[in-house]
Order: sequence, then structure tokens, then C-alpha cells
Amino acid sequence: MLALLGFLTIAVFLVLILTKKVSVIVSLILVPIVFALIGGFGSELGTFMLDGIVSVAPTGIMLGFAIFFFGVMNNAGLFDPLITRILKLVKGDPVKITIGTVVIAMIAHLDGSGASTFLITIPALLPLYNKLGMSRIVLAGMVALGAGTMNLTPWGGPTARAAAALEVSTAQLFNPIIPAFIAGIVWIIFVAYLVGKKERKRLGVQEMEHSLQDELTEEERSMRRPKLFWFNLVLTVLTIVALVQVWLPLPIVFMVAFAVAVLINYPKPNDQMDQIRAQSVGMITVVSIIFAAGIFTGILSGTGMITAMATSLVNIIPNQVGGFMGVIVATISMPLSLIFTPDAYYFGVMPILAETAGAYGLDPVQIGQASMLGQMTTGFPLSPLTASTFLLIGLAGVELADHQKFVFKWAFGTTIVMTIVAVITGVII
Repeated sequence: MLALLGFLTIAVFLVLILTKKVSVIVSLILVPIVFALIGGFGSELGTFMLDGIVSVAPTGIMLGFAIFFFGVMNNAGLFDPLITRILKLVKGDPVKITIGTVVIAMIAHLDGSGASTFLITIPALLPLYNKLGMSRIVLAGMVALGAGTMNLTPWGGPTARAAAALEVSTAQLFNPIIPAFIAGIVWIIFVAYLVGKKERKRLGVQEMEHSLQDELTEEERSMRRPKLFWFNLVLTVLTIVALVQVWLPLPIVFMVAFAVAVLINYPKPNDQMDQIRAQSVGMITVVSIIFAAGIFTGILSGTGMITAMATSLVNIIPNQVGGFMGVIVATISMPLSLIFTPDAYYFGVMPILAETAGAYGLDPVQIGQASMLGQMTTGFPLSPLTASTFLLIGLAGVELADHQKFVFKWAFGTTIVMTIVAVITGVII
């Protein structure tokens, strides 16, 4: 019963947002409440929802102030030189731009943080896409592919979770799948080439010398602080390093960074409030969705629906295919990102799958490696269960449904390519 309610909750939620019948925020809040009431959890709903909200509060605070911080950096002109140089390099060729987008996203995701990757890449590249008339869906999709594939690194969240759940080192999990990882990188660059060719066919190659300054409004020019470029660059680098090294709790890092940035760049109190107001719409939208997602995951976890779904998935595996569990898990790992949060999967579902695989003579580590090829790696930037997905689409200005429809096939294809290489190299049986 619980498993059925869980799957119905996920299914109804996805149908509503994919068909755009209801907004994401409304769906995240009301759909799980309805099914929890049907399951008889009315008296406990308040506790479940509050627990979920509390669990995402640090993320909400971090992303809210991150939007403020990078908004100030963008208004002060930190990204202007980068945008100008990229424009000169690609010379208006959509193919070069899409490939460059994927590469930049991979480099930016070396810190393993989806939020910081999207906060760095989207504001930097969006003006370029707008200038050439390229699709924002393409921008969000290429960044998602680059970040998703790089999330497989040993310091990425999924690998760390899998290692902890299986009580092995990240090296044991990651090193054998390096060939598959490299294949995934090559594949997404090829995908960027294909997508770029379609954009080139639609738009052509625009030979031009672009001066970003000519495109700025008087208001935007007045906010630029070219003399503070190096200060802003150093502050941004220090902020990212502080995030990676966890010098302070992540929400505090961005709160302090924003306060310093807005004080130095805009010393007047009225100017500081103007900066806050300028970013408030985007910040409120993203943070609202994050807290709504807290209710969603809080109810699914508190009611036990997630655990029940995990158990039911294991029970439906026929005995005759048990020996191929590694390949099966790898194949379905990316779509499972739409159903399970990384914690729910790696600490709830995967241990059960690994134990089941052991009964068929398979090394449980294979299940961890198979899972990593898609579950919250290639799948995380389009999952409605991760806050950074909403940050990505919010910054790019696209709808979740449109983003998922565009990038799903390419992300799933990346998982399939990596799975094939993992099978060929003998990592997964």
C-alpha cells in the first residue's frame, strides 16, 4: 500500500508538471499531502513537513544568498571580460558555443557542487546566448550534461554516498570506471556538437565583433565597477574555495561573501537595497521551490513511502535476470533520479539491491558502480528532487518540463554509453 501511494505521488507530480497543469511549487506541496492523507497519516503530516523543511533550510539559505552574491558580481561586471573573450573565440558559431558550454560546465563542476556550477556558468553564458538568439533550453541542457557527467568524480555526492553505504573507499568505486567516465565526457562533447549543428542550421554563423559594453543600458553601465574587477575576482575565488574546503557552513559562506561584495561595490545603503531588490524575484522563486521540495521529500520519507518503494523494486526482479543486476541497475540508474533523492537511493535502495546482487554471486561494489553511472550523476540536473535543478532552470529562465524533455534523452544516452564501456571493460557484468 505504501509503495503504491509513493509511486502514485511521484507519477501524479510528474504528470502535473510535465503537462504544465499546475505550477511546480503547488505540485510539490499539495500532491504528497493528498496521498499522505489517503494513507492515513493526517495526524503526523505536520511533523513530516516540518522535518522536511528543516532539512532543506540550509540549502535554501545558501542558494538565496548565492543568488544575491553572484547577482552583485554580474552587475559589477565580473563576467564581462569572460563573455567578451568567448565571443571573440567562437566568432558567433553555435557549434563552438555549445561545445564551449559543456567544457566550461565540466570545469566549473570540479568542486562537485551543482549550485555553484550553475551560478557560475549560467550568468556568464546567458548574455552570449541571448545575443546570438540561441535557445536557453540548449544552454540549460548543455550545462546540465557537463555538470551531470562530472558529478561522477570521487568527491562528488553520489560516489561519496555509495562508498559510505557499501563501506568501501571512493577509489575502489571510481578507479575501475575511469574508462567509462572518459567515454561519457567524449559522448557529451559529441552531443554538444550535434546540438550545435542544429542551432547553426537554424541561426547560421554570425561573423561579428561584439562589444558587450555597447549592449548595456545606462542603468547597467552605472552599476559596473571595472576598477574593482580584481577584488571581485579574488573574492569570488575565495568564496568558491571556502565552499569546497568548507571553511564555514555553506550558507554562512555566501551570506558573508554577499555582505562583503555589496558593501565594497556599492557603499551607499540605497544602492545596496537596489541590488537586493534587483535579485529578489529570482531569489524568492528559487527559495520557495526549495522549501516546497522540503515538504515533498519530508512526507515521502516520514510516511515510509520511499522505503516501501525501494523494497517493491527489489521484489519485482525475476530470479532468471538476477545475474544481470549490474547491467539492469546501470540502465535504470538515470531515470531513478526522477524518483529517489540521492540519500534515499544510496542509503535506502542501493544497499538492498547490493545485498540482493550478492545472492546471485555478484560483487556488491558493482551495484554501487552501476548506480553511479546515472543515479544523481547524469540525472541530477533534471531531477525535481534536487534543489540545484530549480536553480539551473531559474537562472536560465526555462520551464522544468521543457528542460526535462530536451535533456532527458541525452542524459540517458550518456548513461547507456558509460554502461556499455563498463561492460566491455569488465567492471559491470
